[in-house]
Amino acid sequence: MPSILLHLVPASMYAALGVHFWRSRWQAAGEVPRRGLSAWERAALLMALLAHGAVLHRELFPGSGMHFGFGTALSLMVWLAVVFYWIENFFSRLDGLQTFVMPAAAVCAFLPGLFPPPHLLAQAGSPAFRAHFIVAMLAYSLFTLATLHAILMSIAEKRLHHARLSAVFASLPPLLTMERLLFRLIRIAFVLLTLTLISGVMFSEALFGKAFQVDHKTVFAFISWLLFGALLMGRRLWGWRGKMAQRWTMAGFVALMLAYVGSRFVLEVLLHRPV
Repeated sequence: MPSILLHLVPASMYAALGVHFWRSRWQAAGEVPRRGLSAWERAALLMALLAHGAVLHRELFPGSGMHFGFGTALSLMVWLAVVFYWIENFFSRLDGLQTFVMPAAAVCAFLPGLFPPPHLLAQAGSPAFRAHFIVAMLAYSLFTLATLHAILMSIAEKRLHHARLSAVFASLPPLLTMERLLFRLIRIAFVLLTLTLISGVMFSEALFGKAFQVDHKTVFAFISWLLFGALLMGRRLWGWRGKMAQRWTMAGFVALMLAYVGSRFVLEVLLHRPV
């Protein structure tokens, strides 16, 4: 089967789930929508994750070595975010977030078919590089989920202030509960991002075959780390919450995207140069 058709399989499954969640959660006018995921919804999402994971593995490891690029980076990042979302649903109510997560997953699952990995990663066989890569992708995926959660909180807060709560927003957990979940995600992701930066700085030569150097990726990664660190400190010392927390979360996420995914997009897609 052609590669682009393979990527269309999980993308279609996410899109179908997105339509279902939109109809059953957001368009359930006058009804109280279901809370959490039902058993069949969990199973359907798990099937989409398994299909997406299988296609991603085929894209990353088509033969010897590891192929990686702009499209694969976003696809892997969002796949991990959906995995975290699926697991977290067993412990916390994430109602409403489905409608944001599914469209993002559908688009990103299809991207590697449009932008296939342009080159082979020479360092992929190194255990140090693999550890660095896994931790970095986990950090990216958790920050992605946290940002989508912050967007949902922002919309819910605006509707609450304007007394325009629909059934789906009325079924959401209290904003304080949602906020606690947001900061839990950010704390875990911040620790992972810290480990990513430390490993990158300390083992640059072993990981990338060259001594540590300051470039745009490093600068934006540290800017993101500083923004999220300042947010956590502001939360602890001054009780930052609400719009303040949401804006800092989104600013940190934008910087993180510019650090890696943005640079790959410019070089691979716009300039057609390997990174």
